[in-house]
Amino acid sequence: MSTFVVFDLEFTSWPGALERDWSAPGQLREIVQIGALRVRDDFTVVEEYEALVRPLVNPRLSPYFTELTGIEQKTVDRDGLPPAEALGDFLGFCQGQSVLSYGNDMVVLGENVGWARARGEEVKHGFLDAKFLNIRPWLNTVAPVTAPVNVGRLWQVLSLPKPAAGSEHSALFDCHSFVAALRHVCDSGATLPEGCV
Repeated sequence: MSTFVVFDLEFTSWPGALERDWSAPGQLREIVQIGALRVRDDFTVVEEYEALVRPLVNPRLSPYFTELTGIEQKTVDRDGLPPAEALGDFLGFCQGQSVLSYGNDMVVLGENVGWARARGEEVKHGFLDAKFLNIRPWLNTVAPVTAPVNVGRLWQVLSLPKPAAGSEHSALFDCHSFVAALRHVCDSGATLPEGCV
C-alpha cells in the first residue's frame, strides 16, 4: 500500500505579521516546529515526525507566538534542534513521497533551507527527493466550508470528532486535523488530486 506525507509548520510571528506578510524589519518566518504524518492511501497514519527548531535570527520567541502555539521559550531552548539538522531530518522523512500541505508551507520550508545553506550549513537531503503539493485550493473547492479556516480547525468545520490530543497551532495536531479532513471528503466521494499518492 502506498503512502504520502502531510506536514505543517509553526514559525516565528508577531502581532500583524500575517497581514504584513512578515515584511517588518527582522521579522523572518523562522521555523520553530515541524509536524508530519506518513499516511497510507486509506488515511491510516503509519508514522509521525515532530521536531522543535531553535530560531537563530529571532532566538527569543514573541509572547504572541507563545500564546498562539503554546510553545514556550524554555522548551525550545532545551529541546530545539539546530535548523539545518531539523530541516535535513524532515526532508529525509519526506524522501520519495508526495508531501501535502494546507497552504504554502513549502515556501517557508524553502526559505529556511536557503538561510541555512547561506550560513554555510549542510542540510542533508533536498527538495528534489520529494513532491511538495499545496492542496488547500482543492480541499476548499470540494468542501467550501473549509475555505475560511486554518488547518487546525478543519475537523471542527466538518463536524468531525477531535482527531488527536492537543489543539490548533500545534504542528502535529494540525496534521491530524488535516488527515481527518482528507479522509472525510474522500469518504464522501471526492478523489485526491493526481500525484498526491
